[in-house]
Amino acid sequence: MISRNFAVCLLVVLLSWRVGVDISSAAGSPPEIVVSIADQELAFIAWGKVIKRFPVSTSKFGTGDRIGSYCTPIGETFVSAKIGDGLPSGAVIKNRNATGETVKVNAPGRDAIVSRVIWLRGMEGTTTNARGRCIYIHGTPEEQFIGRRASFGCIRMRSKDVIALYDLVHIGTHVRISSKPLRDFLPPEEPSLLARAD
Repeated sequence: MISRNFAVCLLVVLLSWRVGVDISSAAGSPPEIVVSIADQELAFIAWGKVIKRFPVSTSKFGTGDRIGSYCTPIGETFVSAKIGDGLPSGAVIKNRNATGETVKVNAPGRDAIVSRVIWLRGMEGTTTNARGRCIYIHGTPEEQFIGRRASFGCIRMRSKDVIALYDLVHIGTHVRISSKPLRDFLPPEEPSLLARAD
């Protein structure tokens, strides 16, 4: 007698074949974040498609992983913790705890971590110190500097953008930080129905 699980799998394969769905291409690669230092931009890519793109701000001190350098590390990392569930936009987070204060966008003299924290852990030699250095993807009230290198090592985002990204990622999501342009990592775009065939 055929097991129930086998029967369900067989039915899925047969239905996919019947409607012409390519299971292998539909699967794609698992979700990941790619940060481009060159473009000061971040992309969330899932199952072979770009889901969201956001402007960011990386370190004004350049790239590297040395402790005390204030540089943004380049290489492979992953999301090791998420902090800020349910906090309002602009909520100040200090030592990974909400302080109860909320800061307005571009408030003068304020350079706090706000809204959400996505804490990164390194996966290789060039990112070994990322977690110990508290390298985060986080919100900043200094939104006027987004799109320019202005941070002290972290990857800064506008509050509304980091809240949107936070809701997309999970513990373990792969994060690649690169000096290369974002286009080098984006999946090829599928042709539009309006694309010409001639």
